[in-house]
Amino acid sequence: MPGSDITLYTWPTPNGIKASIALEELGLPYKTEGMDISTNIQTEEWYLKINPNGRIPAILDGSQRVFETGSILMYLADKYDTERKISYAPGTPKYIEQTSWVMFQMGGIGPIQGQANHFRLFAHVRSDYAIKRFIDETKRLYSVLDSRLKEGAYLAGSRYTIADIANFTWVRTGPASLEIDLSEFPALKKWVEIIDQRDAVQTGSNVPQLDKSPGQMAENFKKSRAKIDAMDNSDLY
Repeated sequence: MPGSDITLYTWPTPNGIKASIALEELGLPYKTEGMDISTNIQTEEWYLKINPNGRIPAILDGSQRVFETGSILMYLADKYDTERKISYAPGTPKYIEQTSWVMFQMGGIGPIQGQANHFRLFAHVRSDYAIKRFIDETKRLYSVLDSRLKEGAYLAGSRYTIADIANFTWVRTGPASLEIDLSEFPALKKWVEIIDQRDAVQTGSNVPQLDKSPGQMAENFKKSRAKIDAMDNSDLY
């Protein structure tokens, strides 16, 4: 395996933990720089030289910067996953399938569920229209994953890959953040439960380590939803 000199700039969000899970799955040594995004550290000039978009996560591998989570996952798999622990070989049909499901997350689950989270948890006005629109679309995307997983155990084939990592980190938060009942999607629910038991997933999901349990996070989400619910509806501007 080629030598690595990786620094991960991250925070334990659905996007942030994609990179740390992949690094843990590959057994790669890496340094972690915690980026508390509530302080806007990710918009500081020094970090924009690593990720011009001012978002987490990003990595430096020596002098090579890599940003955007799909790109990070593919970079790590293509360069370091010589044993094909979490990926298929480039150029193969299953590699193309794997890439398709990574992009499905990047173009679908991520931005749509991200907007659902914003309007349900963090917005400064309440919009019932926006909440319904984005939660309904999140559920539709979950149904696409569920249909695929009825065909096999994992998204890109018979093996767990970066395609599963990319989508899993978002889906696992749906019940706590948006009160989505995964029992509506039985194949998807089983997939989440299986992946969540992996040692690398358990470790990578807590990078950097914070003093907040899943129960505390769920309670914080509940308080955020209550705050939104107490606002006047602002569907019409």
